[in-house]
Amino acid sequence: MTAVPARAEVVVIGGGVIGTSIACHLARAGVPDVVLVERDELASGSTARAAGGVRAQFSDELNIQLGARSLEAFARFEEETGHDIGLHRVGYLFLLSRPEEVEAFEAGVRLQNALGVPSRMTDPAEARRLAPLITTEGLLAAAFSPDDGHCTPEAVVAGYATAARRHGATIVRHCEVTAVETRGDDITAVVTRRGRIATSTVVCAAGAWSRAVGAMAGVDLPVEPLRRQTAVTEPIPGLPPDLPMTIDFTSSLYFHTEGPGLLVGMSDPDERPGFATETHDRWIPRLYEAMERRAPALLDVRRTGGWAGLYEITPDHNALIGEAGQISRFLYATGFSGHGFLQGPAVGEVVRDLYLGHDPFVDVTPLRAERFAADAPRPEVNLV
Repeated sequence: MTAVPARAEVVVIGGGVIGTSIACHLARAGVPDVVLVERDELASGSTARAAGGVRAQFSDELNIQLGARSLEAFARFEEETGHDIGLHRVGYLFLLSRPEEVEAFEAGVRLQNALGVPSRMTDPAEARRLAPLITTEGLLAAAFSPDDGHCTPEAVVAGYATAARRHGATIVRHCEVTAVETRGDDITAVVTRRGRIATSTVVCAAGAWSRAVGAMAGVDLPVEPLRRQTAVTEPIPGLPPDLPMTIDFTSSLYFHTEGPGLLVGMSDPDERPGFATETHDRWIPRLYEAMERRAPALLDVRRTGGWAGLYEITPDHNALIGEAGQISRFLYATGFSGHGFLQGPAVGEVVRDLYLGHDPFVDVTPLRAERFAADAPRPEVNLV
């Protein structure tokens, strides 16, 4: 096991896609003594249980920009890191069954197009051509962007971790943080179960566990964990290789190819916040209901597996990115509400620049945690 360094310039807490991306970007920028600590294995939290979707189809301008920038990074990821992330740019297809959904997505497409995203509205017939597994009954329209798609979260984390180490960062696994020491308004150390690391800078990228980490430094990060489940199916003969990530927006049912079968999921309104990640079948009747309505071909497909993971939810379903005002050099990137994996590359860039005192490629000031105290939430419409 990697020894715990006695000191660090920066300690990044969390070894998922956000933490490894930040560590990699800091180390690439020449920041010395970057140390990432992870309580378990890398990608063992929410990242490994993500559906792997990558997109820029959002309603919020910042999310569009973070998503589009990340798509560019995913496209060159293998060339830059040597890691194949299984990127399939097959598009995202949102199926819309209510007039208010169509209106909201039309506005979203206009904003996306203005920011360079090649999304477009489609009619039900084209949606059916793109996703032959669906039925168009009751479907009013759809939104599609060919640049979106899906890839393998664990491979992305492995690539970032390898690159971070290559540029001098230290990654310490099985190293749970128990305290952040301060003196006045300054951070002095991070205490772990395996030793103390003297440092003046902490970056919280702890996902669903971020509220507890923030509290160690007296910083309120309003993040709640919420279980989400996915299922994997048996092989499906004749499955189109270019099947887009397909989302029935009304029910939140989604699916994309996973090997020779499908990965299928949807939200469960009966879930309550908590850290439970055991799988259960209470959501299955609602899943089958959604399938019957929008993708009846899936009703005869056998489930062969699945898993549960944690969304890290904020009150407005937008991320928390910034630097705490009440204590020096406590930075955070968390609360992505299901969008953390797909925004990971861009967020690494942003946090690097915040640390270095540079202006990031996009102004993330509206995503600071203080927005809730100021009654300035930033809602996102395109939630899955």
